[in-house]
Amino acid sequence: CGKTKLYKLLFLLDFEHFRQAGRSVTGMEYYAWKLGPVPTTLHEELDDPEPDLSERIAVTKESEFDLIRETIVPIREFDEAHFSRRELRLMSEIAERFRAHTAKEMVDVTHAVNAAWDKVWRGGEGRSQLIPYELALSEEEREGIMELAAEHEEMKANFR
Repeated sequence: CGKTKLYKLLFLLDFEHFRQAGRSVTGMEYYAWKLGPVPTTLHEELDDPEPDLSERIAVTKESEFDLIRETIVPIREFDEAHFSRRELRLMSEIAERFRAHTAKEMVDVTHAVNAAWDKVWRGGEGRSQLIPYELALSEEEREGIMELAAEHEEMKANFR
């Protein structure tokens, strides 16, 4: 898929996984850009990929009207071993749900009123600001999931 759609799919995956488990799948941070949430570290790396990434994917560019469309093409087979059952289930559900969506439709999905991007963007006032994962949570979910998130961070710190 193209970069824009990829960014939106990853955002949906990470924020839904955080809502369920208190942590994201990728560990990336997303920032509020005009066309929606963008994982800026991935965005920068796709422009100049490190060897570990360039061995796994290629970025192809093709002209489409007056735009350049950048498509992410896998070079290696997907390896499920790096993911939990929940992560794989969410990936499958999100991929199936949005399979036929265009990049523009994905932008619309991530621009939902009162959703995480919208709460940060605020008509452009929040341009380039971090979208906190906590915005994926309802008030009812917040306390329990934030406890899970804190436990996960503590566990990671103990293994460093």
